[in-house]
Amino acid sequence: MNTTSWLRGGVARAAGIFLLMAPGLASAQATNQPPHARPARAPAPVRDPHTAGYVAARELPDGENAPLDAEGNFVLGPTHPGAPEAMVNTNVPQGAVIEFTMSSADSKFYPGIARQPDTFGAPDAKDPAKLEVTTSHPAPYMRKVAVYVPRQYTAGSVAPFIVGADGPDRLLFTVLDNLIAARKVPPMVAISIGNGSGDAQGSERGLEYDTMSGRYAEFVEQEVLPLVESKCHVRLTKEPEGRATMGGSSGGSCALSMAWYHPDLYHRVLTYSGTYVNQQWPHNDETPHGAWEYHEHLIPRSPAKPIRIWLEVGDRDLYNPTVMRDNMHDWVLANERMARALADKGYHYQFVFARNAGHVDRSVRQQTLPEALEWLWQGYQPPGK
Repeated sequence: MNTTSWLRGGVARAAGIFLLMAPGLASAQATNQPPHARPARAPAPVRDPHTAGYVAARELPDGENAPLDAEGNFVLGPTHPGAPEAMVNTNVPQGAVIEFTMSSADSKFYPGIARQPDTFGAPDAKDPAKLEVTTSHPAPYMRKVAVYVPRQYTAGSVAPFIVGADGPDRLLFTVLDNLIAARKVPPMVAISIGNGSGDAQGSERGLEYDTMSGRYAEFVEQEVLPLVESKCHVRLTKEPEGRATMGGSSGGSCALSMAWYHPDLYHRVLTYSGTYVNQQWPHNDETPHGAWEYHEHLIPRSPAKPIRIWLEVGDRDLYNPTVMRDNMHDWVLANERMARALADKGYHYQFVFARNAGHVDRSVRQQTLPEALEWLWQGYQPPGK
């Protein structure tokens, strides 16, 4: 494993977008012929936050964020000015970022898979909510891990931390420099983990992020965090109140899965354009609709868990009703249903519907991430206080 240490600057890209397959590929795969090219996806329709069936939400003045002292549902205006905390400020202490790589050869959780290039899944003829992938195979990978350690960290002390998907996330590190200096959040370590490559069903990334289980949290606990402590010379808290997860798209649904299946490990979750849709592969009879199950069955039918969650969706977020013809591939509807399910069960949550925003929208992240983090960490008390 290669280790380097550096000081970062700048603002990162937002997480990418993720989807699946083109209609008509099943016959090509069955005859071992080259699959048809995936047709261009039509632009997502612009959704109205006050659509019938959506949650009632409070309109915010353009350019303003949801208030820190409130919970519930909010609508952002159409312009998205970057928050001052999203810009590098050389007048505040700059944290260090340590990078290292992890090899699939060293993982007992994720030895590696990949889908053949230019191939996609096809709906099961007997079950439109089930996708068949026949071109996935074992494949090695390397992943990058970037760890932010605030300048305020005291050697030997136990630190709270946040785990993020699809790393490295430079915007997160910049925001933490500014929030920690202003004492708006506790000095925390940020662990930004790269995915294992690929996208959606049949890929390593899809396997890690879209699987409905606690496996990814267990991978982080057993294979990532020990390396973070040894390579970055930090001690990480074991208390779930001092641990958060975050991510965009499938990384967002993964962030919730880490806390949902392991509330003993994580109590705080932040998601942008969470993929709370039917994208799990391989199929699991216990959760046949993938992350759509969160708002369909799991949250409504389970006792409330000690999870505090901030979530966002854009009015032009992903929408693909032709993927599996199962009506479970509308990201806006999925997040609206999440907000309703969370409210019905009495969760502490804040849901933001962003006008003039796409999938994991960069401008929205620059506007909202500082206050989202500050809201997320409310109520945290370091041990002994």
